[in-house]
Amino acid sequence: MTAPFPKALDPAGQGLKQNRFDAIGTISGKLPNVAQNAAAFPNLKGPGPFPKIPCDSPVPPPGIDLATFPMSSQTLYRTLYTYPDNFRAFKALIAAQYSGADVKVPSNFKFGATNKEAGFLAKFPLGKVPAFESKNGDCVFESNAIAQFVGNAQLQGTNQKDAALVTQWINFGDNEVLPAACTWVFPCLGVTQYNKQETEKAKEQVKKAMTVLNNYLSTRTFLVGERISQADISVCCNLLMLYQNVMDPGFRQPFKHVNRWFTTLVNQPQFRKVIGDFKFCTKMAEFDGKKYAEFHGQQGGGKKDKKEKKESKPKQAPLPKQEKASKKKEEEEEDDVPKEKESKDPFASMPKGTFNMDEFKREYSNKDTITEALPYFWKNFDKENYSIWYCEYLYNDELAKVFMTCNLVGGMFQRLDKLRKNAFASMCIFGEDGNNSISGIWIWKGHELAFPLDPNWQVDYESYKWEKLDANSPKTKTLVDEYFAWEGKFDGKSFNQGKIFK
Repeated sequence: MTAPFPKALDPAGQGLKQNRFDAIGTISGKLPNVAQNAAAFPNLKGPGPFPKIPCDSPVPPPGIDLATFPMSSQTLYRTLYTYPDNFRAFKALIAAQYSGADVKVPSNFKFGATNKEAGFLAKFPLGKVPAFESKNGDCVFESNAIAQFVGNAQLQGTNQKDAALVTQWINFGDNEVLPAACTWVFPCLGVTQYNKQETEKAKEQVKKAMTVLNNYLSTRTFLVGERISQADISVCCNLLMLYQNVMDPGFRQPFKHVNRWFTTLVNQPQFRKVIGDFKFCTKMAEFDGKKYAEFHGQQGGGKKDKKEKKESKPKQAPLPKQEKASKKKEEEEEDDVPKEKESKDPFASMPKGTFNMDEFKREYSNKDTITEALPYFWKNFDKENYSIWYCEYLYNDELAKVFMTCNLVGGMFQRLDKLRKNAFASMCIFGEDGNNSISGIWIWKGHELAFPLDPNWQVDYESYKWEKLDANSPKTKTLVDEYFAWEGKFDGKSFNQGKIFK
């Protein structure tokens, strides 16, 4: 935007132009005839230091030498390396929309290839994205640092207090929102394996963070001041996957102030240019085992590649008769060596029964325990061919730290890995550091203890007291419901955490 200087400042009538100054003290655009302008204003001495100039300052302030005044860094070409739809990269790209920085994302960047090349690693040793490089060769990694580099003073806070609040909310988004969001959403996308206990914890953490935001935004339009800042951009980007995949209308209904704030942001032109038209989640996504297998199968090369490799294996040339005879003799000698017997399924001889263990595990993993998984269990449990057992650890007085107790149970689960096909269990840890205990509910095929069926299963079970429960007893039903749901009275014991064997 240009306009003639006031006549009092342009006595020679040379048609000098005034220039718009941005918030970081640089001139936006080119200055025509800089030397002539400088000569017309002898009171403008330089070089700097250059004071901060208001965004709409009509004329350069006194004391600035126009010939040495820095041009806007926005004219420099900047490169942001990232893969498509990376919410971390969105933080910098949206900041650039507000500051006007010219940031380009190279179309030939290929994640998993480009970021492993020697040239890339020389600039960014971690090989992670987003990664940023300026025309001058300045290299910056970590999304928040890049956003600060390409942003402006308004986004970062125009005074010490606002700058501190911007940093506060950025850290809040990274520490209180993002870890829980990834734990909840990534399994639904097939990126990571599903863990029910961790997912439930993540949901509670998301609710806690949303409550904090909701209370804070009940009297505010934005997180810092009356304008959008980097705090809004960064926290919003960390919430994108939640609003898009799992926070359905029912889940997000209590957080109306956060919903209003988030909706306002994603509909700003600067946001829309980066993330496009945002669509809110209508149905809460759940873990899909097939999606997980497909995602990791593609990363591992898939079955097709293995088949092609197998077909391309060169055929062995026919052996001469003498070599054939020699080879046959060697094979006969090898047959004399006793071979290790293949381990048989100890449950193979037992009746199949009507209870589908795999189907129950899917119900338990993907659906609400109390309203869906437990009703399914009691409706379909085959009392004739399966049994329910209660166990208690015999040496609770030797348990110290809770995390060590968790490791004890985890080690037992690992050693019983081959039992998983025919068993399910919920082991619970009660109490606190220095005063904790272990007990659990197990289900398996048959009506005898399963552990003596295989020598590999006998390492841990003797450290527990085992009791077979009556599947028809109301007391058993209460016990199973409590241990599977991790909720209830537990005979007065204080529940700490649980582990599922499935």
